[in-house]
Amino acid sequence: MTIEHTDPAHADLLGAEAVADPYPLLAALREHDPVHWSARYRSWFVTRHDDVLAALRDERFSSDRIAPYRRAKLDGPDADPAVRAAFGVLEGWMVFKDEPDHKRLRRLVSRAFTPRSVTGMTATVEEVAHELLDAVHAAGTGTVDLIGDYAYPLTASVIADMLGVPRADREQFKDWSDQITGLVFGGMGDPSRYAVGARGMTELTAYLSDLVRDHERHPADDLISAMISARDDRDALTHDEVIATGILLLFAGHETTTNLIGSGLLALLTHPEQLRLLGERPDLVGGAVEEALRYDGPAKTVARVMGEDVELRGRHLRRGERVFLSPSAANRDPAVFPDPDTFDITREKAGQLGFGIGMHFCLGAPLARLEAAIAIPAALARLPGLRLTGEPLRWHPVLLSRGMQRFPAQFTP
Repeated sequence: MTIEHTDPAHADLLGAEAVADPYPLLAALREHDPVHWSARYRSWFVTRHDDVLAALRDERFSSDRIAPYRRAKLDGPDADPAVRAAFGVLEGWMVFKDEPDHKRLRRLVSRAFTPRSVTGMTATVEEVAHELLDAVHAAGTGTVDLIGDYAYPLTASVIADMLGVPRADREQFKDWSDQITGLVFGGMGDPSRYAVGARGMTELTAYLSDLVRDHERHPADDLISAMISARDDRDALTHDEVIATGILLLFAGHETTTNLIGSGLLALLTHPEQLRLLGERPDLVGGAVEEALRYDGPAKTVARVMGEDVELRGRHLRRGERVFLSPSAANRDPAVFPDPDTFDITREKAGQLGFGIGMHFCLGAPLARLEAAIAIPAALARLPGLRLTGEPLRWHPVLLSRGMQRFPAQFTP
C-alpha cells in the first residue's frame, strides 16, 4: 500500500484494509509524513518511535481529553443526560488525568493493585485456562473461537476474581464492555456509539455502585475492598473514585489482555518457525509475549490533546488539537528495530511501547504479561495441531485498539 501524503483522504485507519492490517499505512505515514494532519479526523497522527516516545513523556501532550469534551459538548441543555453521565465516569479514570490528579489516583490505586496481588493470581490464571480448554475439548467439534471461548472469558474471569465480582456475571460484563468500547477506543465510524456506550456505562455503574456499597459494609480480600481502604496520611479514594476505578480495571483489565493473547497466538500460528522454536524453548515465552506486544500489540494509537502549542518536525500543533500517538507504528520503526516486520521471539526486548512509558505506563502490565505467558502456551499445548480455519479475521473497527472480534481456529481433538 502507498499513500499520497498530501491527500489526507488516503490516510484512513478505519478503512477496511487498514482495519485488517494497519501496518502498511502506518509505515507509509512514518516514512512520508510522520506528523500527519488528518482532515478526516481533525487530528494529528504521530508515527515515528522517537516522536511517540518523547510525546508520551511530555506533559504538553495532555491526557485530559474527556473533561474538555464534556464541557464543550455535553454541558448544554440539549445534551443527552445519560451520555453526559457516561463521560462523567470516564472523566474519573486516572488514564484521562494529568498531574497532579493522575499521580494522586495512581498512588492510591497502586496500594491495592500491588505486585504481590498480581503474582498471587498465577494459580487462578492456570486454573481458569485449563477449565476453558477442558470445555473446548468437551464440545467435541475440533473448533474453537480463541477470543470468545478462551481469551475473553479467561481475562474477564481473572479481573473479576481480583475485584471480587462474581465470575458468573462475566457475560454481562462482555456486553457492557462491548457497548462502551466506542466511547473509549474511538469507534468514529459508528454514529450510535455514544447512545450505546451511555447505556452500557449506566448499567455497569449501577452494578459496581451496589457492589462497592456491599464491600463498604462487608470488606473482603479483593481489590474493591483494598481500594476502599487504600489511604495514606493525606488522602483516600472517594466512593465515586472507587466505582470509576473499578469500571476502569474491569474494562482495561480484560480488553487489552484479551487482544494481546489473541494477537500473540495469531502471530505464532502464522509464523510456524517461531511456533516450533517456542515448543523447543518454552523459556522463550516471556520473549514471545514482548514480541507480540511489539509486532501486533493491542494499543494501535494513544489519544492526547495539546495543552500548549508545540513545534514537531516543522508542524505546528496548536493548543486544544487532538493528537493520536501510534505505538503500533513506533514499534515497527526500522530506526529502532532491525527487520521490524519480522516476528522474532528472540528479539531484544528494549524499546517496545506496547504498555506506554513514563507516568502513564500501564498499571496492569504485570498482570497482562502473566496472563499471556500462561494462556498462550496452555492453548498450544492443550489444542494439538492448532491452526487457522481460513476464514477472514474480523477486527474491531476502532482507532485506539487492535483486537479481533472472533478468532476461529481448528485443532485435532
